[in-house]
Amino acid sequence: MSDDPRQFLLRAFDTALAAVRGDPAVARALRESPPARPVHLLAMGKAAMAMTHGACEVLGEQVRDGLVVTKHGYGGPLPAGLRLLEAGHPVPDADSLAAGRAVLQAVDALPEDVELLVLISGGASALVEVLPPGMTLDDLQRLNQWLLASGLSIHQMNRIRQAVSCIKGGRLAARLGNRPARVLLISDVTGDDPALIASGPFHAPPDTALPTELPLPIRALLDRFAQPFPPVPRVPHRIIASNRLARAAVVDAVHGVAVFDHGETLTGEAARMGEQIVAELAHAEPGLHLWGGETTVTLPPAPGRGGRNQHLALAAAIAMAGRDDIRLLAAGTDGSDGPTSDAGALVDGGTVRRGERAGLSASDCLARADAGTFLEASGDLISTGPTGTNVMDLVLALKGSPAGV
Repeated sequence: MSDDPRQFLLRAFDTALAAVRGDPAVARALRESPPARPVHLLAMGKAAMAMTHGACEVLGEQVRDGLVVTKHGYGGPLPAGLRLLEAGHPVPDADSLAAGRAVLQAVDALPEDVELLVLISGGASALVEVLPPGMTLDDLQRLNQWLLASGLSIHQMNRIRQAVSCIKGGRLAARLGNRPARVLLISDVTGDDPALIASGPFHAPPDTALPTELPLPIRALLDRFAQPFPPVPRVPHRIIASNRLARAAVVDAVHGVAVFDHGETLTGEAARMGEQIVAELAHAEPGLHLWGGETTVTLPPAPGRGGRNQHLALAAAIAMAGRDDIRLLAAGTDGSDGPTSDAGALVDGGTVRRGERAGLSASDCLARADAGTFLEASGDLISTGPTGTNVMDLVLALKGSPAGV
């Protein structure tokens, strides 16, 4: 890897992404356990395209039919016979409801002599939805906009989403009858619980209650539209890529530099986590430090540009201002950060100074959830485009330099 600290971090991030791409991960899983009959394919999520290509590489003409649903702008060419739909994320849109109808039709029309191969990655909670009778798209969007601004964990958010869905929480599995299916997953949740990835459409819901502290309009929505969960048949699920595997790839690839994996400990408010990481680094040993997980941001009434990784990075940049021994990269492994097309940011001790030269205040941008505007001015945003995976977020911090740690 490069001796330039910033290039070193960018290449380490690329190493993590390559280890958990959907195409090789799916291909490996299917070579290890190939289906014995023709396959109908259902791929949902931000990594759906890469996962689909991995399946088709191995199965070829064994794939008889297929439906692929991914985020607007994340689609592309597919093998003949496969249908592509794009939908809204992070807030569902009318295309999300159209995708939900198409998924129901595909599952209900499955022949008895095929296996349903389901490829799931994060983002499918918003991309595919079927609403209870009487619930509108406006209701769904208001619910998701509140969830995204609430500061709730992904576990809590997906538990609420499951309550008002006709396909989440195992409800798609309940429609299978005796038809065989298997699910391969790229995990975007802490703990890799299949019941929570994409809100678990083919898995029984977790045995947890809904959050009790909810605004009255949200509580009223749940009281009106929450659906009972049906008996859910057991469908085999297998995690094929995760944040743990991404971090492990970096540990294995980096030589000559001490590497410290702090585990999936990114949680809670992003700004607090950014400050905490810099405080830890101030007393840490030199080397490359890794964290995985997913933070939250409680948004102000009129948020600016950015996402949780940009928010964390700017808070870290403020805390490390003036230091020349720490660089920190915070990014979403799916290539996007909140509603932006930037993956995150790579900050250092000069970030605040560079942004303030453009007339911006770092603390003001942080308070207004406008970290992206500041980080664009400081030249620290990271843009990767769709990555073919989605295993939560990564923070990589280098204390010292690659040649001198």
